[in-house]
Amino acid sequence: MQRHLFIRAALGVATLAMAASSFAQAYPTKPIRMVIPFPPGGTLDTVGRMLAQKLGDQMGQNFIVENKAGGNGVIGGDVVAKAPADGYTLLFNASTFTTAPMTMKSVPYGVVKDFTPVALVAKAPLSVAINKNLPVTDIKSLMAYAKANPGKMTFAVGSIGSAGHLSTELLKRAGNLDYLIVPYKGTAPAFQDLIGGQIDGFIDPILGSLQYHKSGMLRVVAVTSAQRAASLPDVPTVGETIPGYEFYSWYGLWGPAKLPADITQRLNTEVNKALAEMTPKLKEQGLLTTPGSVEDFAKFQRSDMERSQKIVTEGNIRVE
Repeated sequence: MQRHLFIRAALGVATLAMAASSFAQAYPTKPIRMVIPFPPGGTLDTVGRMLAQKLGDQMGQNFIVENKAGGNGVIGGDVVAKAPADGYTLLFNASTFTTAPMTMKSVPYGVVKDFTPVALVAKAPLSVAINKNLPVTDIKSLMAYAKANPGKMTFAVGSIGSAGHLSTELLKRAGNLDYLIVPYKGTAPAFQDLIGGQIDGFIDPILGSLQYHKSGMLRVVAVTSAQRAASLPDVPTVGETIPGYEFYSWYGLWGPAKLPADITQRLNTEVNKALAEMTPKLKEQGLLTTPGSVEDFAKFQRSDMERSQKIVTEGNIRVE
């Protein structure tokens, strides 16, 4: 009798496993919703829509982009956290997704416990942009100017806890500089004030400052990547003056917690396939593609979150 029950249980487990495997092979059988938790426009939305189009073409189902803006990305994130873990609701977001909760009083989800990392899509080196009327042409002269005017120089941040904010805090500490950090509601007003001279500096993804730099409206004096950016080959890295300095914004794809491993792996494979075609276009926008496994992304996320938490704690960065 016990042997009979054991065989039935084993057959049941095998049947469930076969059903799960069959489901993963059939996936997707209907359109997939990709939530982007910020308004349309901007680099995040552009890259997300490009990826959605490629994935839809490859997988034979529409990837429907849904912009769920608000709460510094929290509203859209919460939609995905509460969605069924069936692969039909995904989150495409920037690194702000992992860092913003570190600065907020309360968030209705946990980045680690409520989401499944799927794929790291791209890294975005940042640019150190300076008002063109300042006597600053590189990081060395920036450091000299800031030290000659302690507490007087101002740097904008587009949003609290963003990659640009953390990079600005890190530069301040690494260069032993004394400047004031001024929060803005978005990158557009920050660039407007930088060009107009109301603010002295702004660190943000390269794409935002590229055209202003080329037109002479502001001056990009450095990039935060390990190597010089292909879109700004004559602009040095911060690390050429401050050894070891390196910082990126980055974009990734997540599903809800407990997303089946087969579905997660399928999506990761499809993202990497899409990146092979997207790389030239993304490179033009100053982005570095980063194909890799699910495990690679999870490891990268853990490491980046540890580093970011240290910067947030030491800089006492909080959303008031």
